[in-house]
Amino acid sequence: MSRFWYLLSLAGKSAWNRKNTLVLVIFSIALSTTLLIGLERVRSQMRENFIQTVSGTDLVVGARGSSLQLLLYAIFHLGGITNNMGWDSVRRIASNREVAWAVPISLGDSHQGFPVVATTRDFFTHYHYQRDKDLRFAQGEPFAGIFDVVLGAGAARKTGYALGGKLTISHGSGRSGLTEHADKPFSVTGLLAPTGTPIDNSLYISLEAMEAIHLGWQGGAPLPGVHIQPERVLKFGLTPKSVTALLTGLKSRARVFAVQREINDDQHEALTGVMPGVALDQLWAMLHTGETALLLISGLVTATGLAGLVSAILAGLGERRRELAILRSAGASPRDIVTLLSLEGVLLMTAGVLFGLAMLCLLIAGLGPLLAESYGLGLRLSPPERGEWILLGGIMAVGFLASLIPALRAYRLSLADGLSVST
Repeated sequence: MSRFWYLLSLAGKSAWNRKNTLVLVIFSIALSTTLLIGLERVRSQMRENFIQTVSGTDLVVGARGSSLQLLLYAIFHLGGITNNMGWDSVRRIASNREVAWAVPISLGDSHQGFPVVATTRDFFTHYHYQRDKDLRFAQGEPFAGIFDVVLGAGAARKTGYALGGKLTISHGSGRSGLTEHADKPFSVTGLLAPTGTPIDNSLYISLEAMEAIHLGWQGGAPLPGVHIQPERVLKFGLTPKSVTALLTGLKSRARVFAVQREINDDQHEALTGVMPGVALDQLWAMLHTGETALLLISGLVTATGLAGLVSAILAGLGERRRELAILRSAGASPRDIVTLLSLEGVLLMTAGVLFGLAMLCLLIAGLGPLLAESYGLGLRLSPPERGEWILLGGIMAVGFLASLIPALRAYRLSLADGLSVST
């Protein structure tokens, strides 16, 4: 054991004497490690963020169609508008003896590019994320009046609205070319705390408010000459005729398949009941090829870094013939030479991997808040997870095998040259 530690110390001193050359090799390995582990962390945490965007919701119900499209639009506000489901179906499902709670949502309008979600006050009670976290208000309270609006943390930060601020809603989604419901302004009554989910970049109004701003509209445009003052909207029936989707929680999750089958077989309206976890698994199965391609690319970059390691050590062998010959003359066996150069390669790999992990931590600390704000991707600083440990172990193992190439080359040179190293 003492001989091993002696060779390890010797390998470290030898590498230090050539630090100006080897620092580039270490930096190359560090970049490869940062890319490989960084992609794995983004992949795993993106999947975790998607899966945990909605928790405690057993079924998302909507009009018959693609279950994945319904989930992406209703929960993540991505993709195109789906067909609506009738209000009679909402009341029928909500009265089902297996259903503990039901929260309708209606989408389609926006404000400065942020989606506007029409729902009930129960949304703020029953919606959960990241397994068991509740929605919390940083300031204010849920909407109470017809023209009250609640802002997600990201929408409030980017638009600059505070409690009591006034805003108008645009008809349709997007940032430009939209018709404003300018005659019916809303007042901000609540600001939600950050969640790291699409909740942050949304605005919330009541279902009655969604109906009120569309009074006097037909076919997506206001009727000429028809103008209903905000104070008169309560004189009209504001019960919605249809909604985008219905979030439901069951009294017993063991009954989810039976309730889903009952909804899918509904005789009154063609409906689809989607289990969020199952639909998200389908999504990640579709993205598996892209994930594999990204890991393959990062693996090739890592292989390039290892090739640099082998090249640097091989290039230095010609300059180190005298050193190796002196070691042989001092009693070092060929096995000691192989061990020495292998340890040198492992030291370089370890330094590169540790430097790469440090770079990754700095990137997450610096860019994490920006990614969370812009894309809802909540990267967090944490010890390596199981998949990352496997990749790190693979990098070290392949690095050790790569270092055997120059080690075996040195073994052959030391046998051939012996003490006859030319000066």
